[in-house]
Amino acid sequence: MEKFLYNTIYIPDGSTPLDKSIIYNKEIYNYIEGVGKDDDIVLGCEYNNKIVALSWSRILNGEVKGYGNIDDKTPEIAISVLKGYRNKGMGTSLLKEHLKVLKNNNYKRVSLSVNKENYALDLYKKLGFDIIKENNEDYIMVLNFK
Repeated sequence: MEKFLYNTIYIPDGSTPLDKSIIYNKEIYNYIEGVGKDDDIVLGCEYNNKIVALSWSRILNGEVKGYGNIDDKTPEIAISVLKGYRNKGMGTSLLKEHLKVLKNNNYKRVSLSVNKENYALDLYKKLGFDIIKENNEDYIMVLNFK
């Protein structure tokens, strides 16, 4: 999961990639540390016998909260599609399936944090996520299940 976690960090085109060790910062590693808790949900997308995309959600309400944390009952979702497999609809399909699973598990809503420049912002808006908070570089978004 570490490869996919690193891949969730938005790096604008033409920017120098961050050192991969950045994922071990508590604020970032919190997204995958100890995966397998009761409220954790992880889905993957396989292509030619290789996992090329992962989505995961968990409630990050401990001492170190997630960037998109809004409360102690709402899971935060993350999605990662490896380069070379993007813009093929896999991430969208995976995200839609993950949202169905969350709704079927009786969650009322889901949150996320997205960089303002990330092209995925349009996808989140299209799927019904609303911006509830704006920070310097990112938005916190929520999708309320109906």
